Amino acid sequence: MRKTIRATAATAISLWVLAAHAQVIPPAAQNRSIITTDAVQYLFPEQVSVPAGKPSPVTLHFRVAQGLHINSHTPSDEFLIPTDFSIPDGMGVRLGAATYPPGTIIWLAFEPKTKLSVYTGEFEIQARIVATPGNHLVQAKLHYQACDQNQCMPPKTINVPIDVIGK
Repeated sequence: MRKTIRATAATAISLWVLAAHAQVIPPAAQNRSIITTDAVQYLFPEQVSVPAGKPSPVTLHFRVAQGLHINSHTPSDEFLIPTDFSIPDGMGVRLGAATYPPGTIIWLAFEPKTKLSVYTGEFEIQARIVATPGNHLVQAKLHYQACDQNQCMPPKTINVPIDVIGK
């Protein structure tokens, strides 16, 4: 009987020690996305020179983080958030048009009948901009929603800084 009491006491003490040193995850943190890095990185160009007042092509380069995808500009469902490039008013540069690459079609393991049109890896957006004369530090925007194979993050907008010189 003493051996049983000692074994039970030793087990209880061991469990108490483990519980005392266990890391408790607060409820708010349990609901956070496990994706902690920026899903999309703007690569280049940092500076462009264009003729002032004339529509000029600029190729913008982006990279989607490994293991993630973002919806294309033309997602496969109207409820999905498209990738969208914009230039806010008052920057001395306006966006005439943007041409997006076609998305790659993927299927998710848990939803094999649903096709998704997405960007992964590196992709380019062809922008046509019109600049006024002078040097303009443009804070363009890229709006997207990133997902992995199991979950989606909230939509996000990142800055796309471009030093535009209108000559």
